[in-house]
Amino acid sequence: MAASISGARTCYPSAAVARRGGAGRRCSVVRSSLATSSPATCKPSGMMRIGRQWMELQGARDWDGLLNPLDGALRGELVRYGEFVRAAYASFDFGGGAPSSYGSCRFPTSSLLRRSGLPETGYRVTGILHAASTSAPSWLSCSSSYIGYVAVCDDEDEIERLGRRDVVIAFRGTATCGEWVDNFKSTLTHLPPRSGDVAGDGEAAAPMVESGFWRLFTTPGKAHGSLQHQVRGEVQRIVGEYGGEGMPPLSITVTGHSLGAALAVLTAYDITTNSPMQRHGDDDDDVDSPPMVTAVSFGGPRVGNAAFRRRLEESGGKVLRVVNSNDVVTKVPGFPVDDDDCGGGGAREGAPARRKPRLPRWLVSKMGWEYSDVGRELRLCSQGDTARNVVASHDLDLYLKLVAACTY
Repeated sequence: MAASISGARTCYPSAAVARRGGAGRRCSVVRSSLATSSPATCKPSGMMRIGRQWMELQGARDWDGLLNPLDGALRGELVRYGEFVRAAYASFDFGGGAPSSYGSCRFPTSSLLRRSGLPETGYRVTGILHAASTSAPSWLSCSSSYIGYVAVCDDEDEIERLGRRDVVIAFRGTATCGEWVDNFKSTLTHLPPRSGDVAGDGEAAAPMVESGFWRLFTTPGKAHGSLQHQVRGEVQRIVGEYGGEGMPPLSITVTGHSLGAALAVLTAYDITTNSPMQRHGDDDDDVDSPPMVTAVSFGGPRVGNAAFRRRLEESGGKVLRVVNSNDVVTKVPGFPVDDDDCGGGGAREGAPARRKPRLPRWLVSKMGWEYSDVGRELRLCSQGDTARNVVASHDLDLYLKLVAACTY
């Protein structure tokens, strides 16, 4: 099973408060205490059997009834996926050895998880992913850096516990100079039109995403294709190998922290709009269906506009954003503008009145900063010294401790 972080096997008392976000976007606020007093014993995350509940935990019902209070099985899964992200950080070469190795993966695929601190996951790494940035001079950053990996669950006991064969795509956060520059390219850029899109719908209906994230996702490197094409190729290969009649159902879980969280959302969008088909089950009436795709985001920034959010939801992609209320990164870039701000309908009945934007909407639009929060949100709140520390509030370890501290 996945190695647990400090505190991952202990539940701490917390007070949960439900609230509804702007424009009817729902979220759950859980104020977690990390004090070590009065711990309550709980079941290790890796030991909980999911079975038939897996689709609900992956967002088939948009996590209704699972976030407040946080469901125990979902909590264990969030910690488990967060540990996969930690492995992406642990396997990145920050230049401690030879300068030429900076930006590469420290370990071979056969031992990446084990040497990154996850010896018994039941998953096997099948591919290493690289992302290229053209935002910084070549003498400041390498042209292509290791950004994450793809792993497939191939342990029969773990497949039985999960109720399906899971594919994990894990991304680390910002590490290179070029990636830092890309982070600050916060204006929106149009996504390429899909076949079948109706021309002349107007810019308001066009999906747009942060230009720096999109460039990092689509720019090819000298030795590798773009991150987008690497993921497409690996997903297509895996679905071709494991998606078939009589095989366990497939799920694809894309997870990341910070910049990696933004790339996870873009990856989920790209997979669901270009998804290979699979067959599963023993009934002759089964029809081809794509794998269920879920993005689990830790401390992620905003990625796109309201049209991008709608397109992602229509394609079947599910996004669960884990957010620390004190984390500044989750509040940028741009300004949140949703459908009701555009005159396309009022806020959902019973929702509290939204605060007026700090800038006029026409100015936000002209600046290219009309963003929208995607998916469902699990909002946590750190307390004490970490609440006042901007860097600590964004740390992945803190996020996993906050999740682990939520009571069943």
